[in-house]
Amino acid sequence: MTFGEQNSEADAHAQLDYAVAQGINLIDVAEMYPVPPRPETQGLTETYVGNWLAKHGSREKLIIASKVSGPSRNNDKGIRPDQALDRKNIREALHDSLKRLQTDYLDLYQVHWPQRPTNCFGKLGYSWTDSAPAVRCWIRWTH
Repeated sequence: MTFGEQNSEADAHAQLDYAVAQGINLIDVAEMYPVPPRPETQGLTETYVGNWLAKHGSREKLIIASKVSGPSRNNDKGIRPDQALDRKNIREALHDSLKRLQTDYLDLYQVHWPQRPTNCFGKLGYSWTDSAPAVRCWIRWTH
């Protein structure tokens, strides 16, 4: 999560070398990493891991996971101009992650957080509404 912010690329490679030597085989990254997210650093964690994978050539021995970012609660601009969790944006995010990771596949691809109003980070009081985009899609698909 901090490769590119608190850790240099050399640090990241050393940590990955050590982890794999200890038997770790899952590497979990995200398009928004490192944290805290800033426009000038987003994607660096995937880039550092991708450079390490290219250098070591051990992709098939590892499980690589990444995540697509949904819209920020603060309307911060993320790694992509439009962070809607729709087909177009998820495909774009996946393509860009694969390029940064220098691989042609991921073993696990996840949504980092939902694109809907919800309780988050200790904020309670979520009220359901059918006007949320995800709810509208679900209602349309089920009726």
